[in-house]
Amino acid sequence: MDLVSGAVVFILLWWWVFFMTLPFGIKTPDVVEPGHATSAPEKPMLKRKVIISTVIATFLFAIVYGIIDSGLISLSDL
Repeated sequence: MDLVSGAVVFILLWWWVFFMTLPFGIKTPDVVEPGHATSAPEKPMLKRKVIISTVIATFLFAIVYGIIDSGLISLSDL
């Protein structure tokens, strides 16, 4: 896997994991201020979710890279 392909795979994995972690730990406010959505979270904890997404995406990327680099799955087999 070359650098560009690796970067694309990592970015796709990161966004996939990030979107999966967004709903965890969300609490909606008891009193909604005027002009705010009722579903808007009080504390979205985005910094923590970015860090968690990066760690999980790195782990998944290592697995994907190992599978592709070992030749277990290749385009020529398809």
